[in-house]
Amino acid sequence: MSELNFEEIGLKVGLEIHQQLATNKKLFCNCKPVESDEFTNKFQRKLRAVKSELGEYDPAALFEKSKSKTIIYYSHPQSSCLVEEDEEPPHELDNDAKDLAFVISSSLKSNIFREIYPMRKTVIDGSNTTGFQRTMLISQGGFIEVDGEKIGVQSICLEEDAAKLLGDKGVIREFSLDRLGVPLVEIALEPVEGKPSKIKKIALSLGKLLRSTKKVTRGIGSIRQDVNVSIKNGGAVVEVKGVQQLDQLEKIIEFEAKRQYGLLKIANKLQDSNFEKISEKNVFVITNDWKNCKSKIIQKALKDNSVIKAIKIPNFSGMFGFSPFEGIRLGKEIAQIVKFFGIGGVFHSDELPNYGIEDDDIDIVKNLLKINENDAFLIIAAQENKIGFAINSIINRINHAVEGVPAETRLATSNGETIFLRPRPGSSRMYPETDIPPMLITNEEIELAKKNIPKPWDKSIEELKEKYNLNTQLAEQIFDSQYFEIFEEIIKKILINPIFVASILCSTITNLERNGLNSQLLSNEEITKSFKFLENGKITKESIEIIFENIMSGKSKTIEDALKDTEIEIVDEEKLEKIIENIVNENKELIQKQKERSIGPLMGIAMKKLRGKASGENINNLLLKYIKTNLEN
Repeated sequence: MSELNFEEIGLKVGLEIHQQLATNKKLFCNCKPVESDEFTNKFQRKLRAVKSELGEYDPAALFEKSKSKTIIYYSHPQSSCLVEEDEEPPHELDNDAKDLAFVISSSLKSNIFREIYPMRKTVIDGSNTTGFQRTMLISQGGFIEVDGEKIGVQSICLEEDAAKLLGDKGVIREFSLDRLGVPLVEIALEPVEGKPSKIKKIALSLGKLLRSTKKVTRGIGSIRQDVNVSIKNGGAVVEVKGVQQLDQLEKIIEFEAKRQYGLLKIANKLQDSNFEKISEKNVFVITNDWKNCKSKIIQKALKDNSVIKAIKIPNFSGMFGFSPFEGIRLGKEIAQIVKFFGIGGVFHSDELPNYGIEDDDIDIVKNLLKINENDAFLIIAAQENKIGFAINSIINRINHAVEGVPAETRLATSNGETIFLRPRPGSSRMYPETDIPPMLITNEEIELAKKNIPKPWDKSIEELKEKYNLNTQLAEQIFDSQYFEIFEEIIKKILINPIFVASILCSTITNLERNGLNSQLLSNEEITKSFKFLENGKITKESIEIIFENIMSGKSKTIEDALKDTEIEIVDEEKLEKIIENIVNENKELIQKQKERSIGPLMGIAMKKLRGKASGENINNLLLKYIKTNLEN
């Protein structure tokens, strides 16, 4: 990305933060927001677009409807009820979620409205069983200060989180209802100019402010960043959704800036040519003409009774393959669009002959479409019920290429790029909620929110360092982790070193997760019990990691089961001394050769035999004792 000067291209980014609130119940029912891999109920729906009150269809809803997906939902009674299944009206709004949204608004000096009107936001990608998301505008205005600069707040909304996507293949899309309806606060900031690193710092500062409330959920999926990206003279604003990792945010913005600048270069090149916009008149059916094509892809399409069509694009030669930056091509853009209709891809003239398509096949197309050397063409094969929508999208995208960047919603990928998701929604997307009455907000509620504004992040960290004698890094880690509340609970009840407890909760569990183990299997009750066992001398410090590993791998459910499964037992002093003495006697040659330095390899040997059965400190002291005795003899 070093070839881009972000100031020169006029990069502008508006950040939206979506943060789950830890209120122990969902926004419009009493279900607990507990995620599970086991489901007891399954049902399916097909969602459709409906007109707004002004008689208009939302373009994003029409696009999703054109995919004709069947949505399958999975649920569990511990985390969802008839409200999530849209078989029962929503209950009253959760007051705890509303109060917390007011606290967050007050922290950002945002003006809370005296009347709140619940709205329905059309969403028919299947992530809501109702076909809409319930949302309400809580406040507007305010700011967050980052490095001395005030970043304005556009709006703060309280809304329902969406269902969790389980799979999307062919005409079937699957969701679980665990997450659907979890309270979510959406904070939209004013767009700012600057480098992607500046946006990352703003997101980090806003995340710290939210976590300072101690009432937001932690972990993957609990906070998501959407970014609205645009460049100077580039065209429309592009919304990029689903950035879950802060480290990913900077890469996503860099890629999208490069992509948009590349599309601007493509537009400038088209403007210098004789390109004219195309229509359905440029589309030709070539199914029968390509019956003898040897391409395996084409033959499979014919076998599946697909229709094969060609689109002629005059004065467009070389534009599909033109790449102003690596990985930025119009051909790639169009391929991403058709994939969302369940179509494998398209062939374009800049990449042919290839994929088994030979010169004779190309000549057939050129003759039928009357293609000259300045023209381009594109081939698409799909079922009759899909190909029309796909071709309309292709024609619109090609026609817009001369204008620069199209207004669209894109999805962040794990490799730091963005892919087409759907068109940008319009004003027809939002309409009033008829099941929930408007709410009047009292002065007392607003004043209470102001009184409950949390301490600044830096002050909280300093207090934590002083209270528990932690260093800055460990204090930030434990305060920012999902285990902060249980950390304070353990220190309050159990006489044990806070530094050790924080290290186990922040480092040991995290390292086990990185090895593919599931921390959700490790309950707070078992974590607390393990430190109680340590205090009572039933286990050693070293055995905690073994126990947690056993539970997080699913082998055991409780500390007691893990102790039996791993055969951890405290070795008494007499037996420990005997084991250490034997290790030293078996390695006399090593001791004579390395002297006191032999403690390192001997400690490794001892820990293999005694890990979890004796403290590392005792093992080390006994080894030093017997090494010294051995050298003296």
